[in-house]
Amino acid sequence: MEQNVKKKRIYTKPMTAEHIPEVAALEKLCFSAPWSAQSLELLTREGIGTGVVYIEDGKVVAYGGMLCVVDQGQITNIAVHPDYRRRGIGRAIVGALLKIAVDERFEEVTLEVRKSNEAAQALYRGMGFRAIATRPGFYSKPTEDGVIMTAYL
Repeated sequence: MEQNVKKKRIYTKPMTAEHIPEVAALEKLCFSAPWSAQSLELLTREGIGTGVVYIEDGKVVAYGGMLCVVDQGQITNIAVHPDYRRRGIGRAIVGALLKIAVDERFEEVTLEVRKSNEAAQALYRGMGFRAIATRPGFYSKPTEDGVIMTAYL
C-alpha cells in the first residue's frame, strides 16, 4: 500500500516591529555576536532595510534581513532555529529577500559568510551567488575570515 505524502510548503512574511523580540532571541541562539533588538528594528524601516520571517506553530523560527542602499541589497543575517534546519526554510528566506531585491530593481545583492560555513556557501551558490572576495578577520567569537558573495540581478 502506497502512502500519499504531501510536501509542506514554506511560507515567509514581512518582518514587522512586533517580530523584533522573537528575532532578537533567535539572533542570540544562532550567533556568537548577535544584533541587538535596536539594530534589528532598522530592518523594519522603509528606505533603510527589510526583513522576512518564517512562522511555525505561532512563533518565529527563522528570519532574514537586508539593508537597502540605492540599487543594492546587503543581506545582514539569515537565522534558522536549530530545531528547524535542513527543511528548506533558509532557502525560502533567501529566496524571499531576492524577490524583494528584484521587485525593487536592485542590481545586486551581497552578503558575507564565515569561511568555515560551507553549507551556507553551497546554499548561496545554488541561489546564484558567487564568491568575489575575502575579508580577513571579519568575524569575531571566534575570529574568522568572511567570504563576500554577490548575486547579480
